[in-house]
Amino acid sequence: MSLLDALRESSGPTVAVEIASDRVSAASLELRAGQPVVSAHATEPLPPGALVPSLTGQNVHDRAAVAAALGRVFDRIGGRPRRVGLVVPDLIAKVSLVRFEKVPPRTQDLDQLVRWQVRKTAPFPIEEAQVTYVPGVLAVDGREFIVSLARRGVVEEYERLCADAGAHAGLVDLATFNVINAVLAGAGAPAGDWLLVNVASDYASIAIVRGADLIFFRNRGAEGDGTLADLVHQTAMYYEDRLGGGGFTRVILAGGGQPASEMDAIRRSLAERLATGVDSLDPRTAAALTDRISAAPTLLDTLAPLVGLLLRGRKAAA
Repeated sequence: MSLLDALRESSGPTVAVEIASDRVSAASLELRAGQPVVSAHATEPLPPGALVPSLTGQNVHDRAAVAAALGRVFDRIGGRPRRVGLVVPDLIAKVSLVRFEKVPPRTQDLDQLVRWQVRKTAPFPIEEAQVTYVPGVLAVDGREFIVSLARRGVVEEYERLCADAGAHAGLVDLATFNVINAVLAGAGAPAGDWLLVNVASDYASIAIVRGADLIFFRNRGAEGDGTLADLVHQTAMYYEDRLGGGGFTRVILAGGGQPASEMDAIRRSLAERLATGVDSLDPRTAAALTDRISAAPTLLDTLAPLVGLLLRGRKAAA
């Protein structure tokens, strides 16, 4: 899997697909007059239970239904691509921020150190894990790393769906990381510390970013205790007490295609608990849409992680 900096440092594909529990979405990107444009987009719903994101168990329960939806999405954006970037649910991975006082100079030694550290909390044998990491904040007391751990067999379930449709998933990454990248690829990193709340049909993820550096990440499934506003408030308190936070310069809410009425209710509750304005994420700051694509709020939320993946390696739009 790729993570934040890795996304920004190398060029990506021209087609991205997201496989979520409730839908399959895809978008294609092209350059027009040197500016990125979303040239095509399609979404197909999935029947309940066809795909259930899980860190440890089987994810694809109705392979035929998911494969059919993926095939229809590809057909609607203009044909079957040979290479795609793949966005997967946050729930399939465990994300940790790990700090080391001393970082081994050899990559092989660092790999072993990271795997040794995360194996303590891995819910399955580390030998079955796909572990990736990127450097995070450099502090006086060491270097932080953003580590993502997923079960290799689970990642392969998603990759095989693309392969069966004739597309090689050269990049696989989590939804919220790509929403972050859409922010960075658009107007660029907000000054200071900013908060992202990304809501999907079956989970919510909260990220705190200091400039362009992730300093906090938390994910909660739909069955979690308390309201989302409560969880965000608790996160804000932790940020102030433990992360030296001086206040958020921006709060962004992304919805993963959730109904506009539901997102409006979440926005009001967050604004009340945080006592600040809450912005929607508009991926058009990073990539324009063609005239024939309307810009409904649900569409913009659906496009955000796709645009974030497609714009890896690109600087913020002027």
